[in-house]
Amino acid sequence: MPSRRLPPLRALEAFVRIVRLGSAKAAANELGLSPSALSRRITALEDFTGKRLFTRQHQAMKLTDDGQAFYNAVSPKLEELAEAVESQMDRGHVWRLHLGVPSLFGGQRLFPRLPELRKLHPRLHIDIDTSPHLETRVGDTLDAAIILSKVPDPSFHSVRLDHNRVYAITSKQLAEEVGPVPDAGRLSKQTFLIHHDLPESFEAWKDAMNLRKLEPAAIDHFDSGQLILEAAAQGLGIAIMHDDHYVRAHDDRLARLFDVDVESPYSYWFICRPRDLESRPVKLFHEWVLKAGL
Repeated sequence: MPSRRLPPLRALEAFVRIVRLGSAKAAANELGLSPSALSRRITALEDFTGKRLFTRQHQAMKLTDDGQAFYNAVSPKLEELAEAVESQMDRGHVWRLHLGVPSLFGGQRLFPRLPELRKLHPRLHIDIDTSPHLETRVGDTLDAAIILSKVPDPSFHSVRLDHNRVYAITSKQLAEEVGPVPDAGRLSKQTFLIHHDLPESFEAWKDAMNLRKLEPAAIDHFDSGQLILEAAAQGLGIAIMHDDHYVRAHDDRLARLFDVDVESPYSYWFICRPRDLESRPVKLFHEWVLKAGL
């Protein structure tokens, strides 16, 4: 049986990158091509298929109905091809992901679930980085990160992982001293513990408590979630943290002050560069995060 003609793989790659990145410019940058070279690859693919895959308006390229149908048919097959090639690679080869994670998220939410990921993808290995300023290092020393943010930089691919409420958390003894009702006089004598990644949470909490003018005795700042919860448990002050942090701590020494719901300005997000979703380690972790519901 004669072999079937295949379209130019480089043209297919250019086509898929444009669709997945949503931009011809981004695809050209990622592939290291000039706009005209990228356009020639798409033209070659259109000549091969006999169909117009994109409409071109100025510098924008929009999928036609034929282009969408072609992508729907071809994209899964390309994934199968990639997996088939990888299956024939050296079994000792590992996929390594350089991941930035806040230490508290890592301890409370990621590490308890990592055995599931290892069982699912035994060749995926993760280097964990809990240093500060994770967002600024994605695409440099990090392949991806989980960050606390109001809204990540729009240049990243981002997935919001949760919605949170702000809790005031302290030791049970200090909670008894403060009392069950917000009192500006008592609270002004306290030290508040604020995480560097949650600077606006204290203002949101004060607004909800109708304590906008509250000036505490001191504000201590932390860059570690574990340490701020430990400081609160030791009675060193009132920590302004997320409800999820409090619940997952399972620490009988801690108590929540005042039963008032306060929506947090911040959420946990998974972020990476859009083009890095083509990387096998990033793709596997990204898909697992969405399914696992971390």
